[in-house]
Amino acid sequence: MGIDEPIGRNAALVARADDQGEVPWTLPLSERHARVLPDVVRTACLLVVAAATGMRSSELFELALGCRLPPECTAPGLVRYRLAGKVIKHRGHGGEADEWVVVGEVHRAIALAEQLLDTDAEPGTLLFGRTVFKNTYGTFRKWVNGPSGQRLGLAPIPEAPVELRMLRRTLAIELAYRPGGLLAAKVALKHISVVTTEGYAGRPGCAQAKFLAEVGAEEQKRNLGLILDEIDNYQRGVRPSGPHAHDLIEFFDAVDGKLTDEQRAAPKIILNDQELRRMLAKRAKTLHLGVANYCWFTDPGKALCLRLAGTPTADRPLIGMCDSARCPQATHHPCHRPVWEQAVTSTTVFLGNLGRGQTTERTRLEAQLDRAHRVLAAIDAASGPAGSDAEAT
Repeated sequence: MGIDEPIGRNAALVARADDQGEVPWTLPLSERHARVLPDVVRTACLLVVAAATGMRSSELFELALGCRLPPECTAPGLVRYRLAGKVIKHRGHGGEADEWVVVGEVHRAIALAEQLLDTDAEPGTLLFGRTVFKNTYGTFRKWVNGPSGQRLGLAPIPEAPVELRMLRRTLAIELAYRPGGLLAAKVALKHISVVTTEGYAGRPGCAQAKFLAEVGAEEQKRNLGLILDEIDNYQRGVRPSGPHAHDLIEFFDAVDGKLTDEQRAAPKIILNDQELRRMLAKRAKTLHLGVANYCWFTDPGKALCLRLAGTPTADRPLIGMCDSARCPQATHHPCHRPVWEQAVTSTTVFLGNLGRGQTTERTRLEAQLDRAHRVLAAIDAASGPAGSDAEAT
């Protein structure tokens, strides 16, 4: 009999997936290895159905023996395939019966999954069971990337995480970017509202993108108003304080000097508020609001928060990690004084409640209190008539 494994000794020839000739569909298998193959094929069927239908995991795992409805010939050469199942999300207990119109490949994948069930399986038996997709997908990828899959010419699967939700969103994007595809995706994915489909697809010009654009426009309008207030404070002698104060004052000097030069060159032209807004608009785009400071995010390489987080190339600051007393792009203004004043009060209370043995905590709080006092003093000094001189010092 030889020493080969007993199963699949005379396997039929099949074409390799990479069109490099024909090979036996399997090498001789032991009984233990043969039991693994149905699980691999079942996972392949599950992936085909999930990727080509966009069904939720709860809907996939409700597919049962007999869910394939008879194909309908709608016109010569045109066949409609449908599956019967249940929609669980946003439905009552046990879900509601529903149908999916699918492509022929999905219909054939379901037929193959039905053949993998026991011969005595009754109608209603679940095709994919209550499996953990992460584990079954890991086994499937290992088989495809291993000797068995490579012998059949299968393309290796990258070592990246895959979830059923990812396949659903990918299909939503592919459908939504086709003519009339947004409504088709809404129907196919059984979303309650088309707004949900727009969120899945993230299409430019749709509700999600419009909302983000409106938020960005409102933020720019708010920032422009804040910088107009600050240049008004500057003209009244109220200066900013903080590590970035010198650069901001230089910018205000340049804007103020440009206004004066233009007025001198064209004395009959009255520069209105719109002209000032035009000159400040670019700078306003760099403004980000912190609880106790303004962040002028002009250079990501200088942002202390990004250096601490190890993300020096990010396009936005990490305001929650801001240490405005040390960051070279932070400024403090009179509107921030109440926050720092409250910090002084609360830190003083904490210090008073510490015991004698809490020396480490006392040292940390004393340093924090000293920093808050310095920031308050700088704000007060910059807000006075001699603010410019104090800041320069």
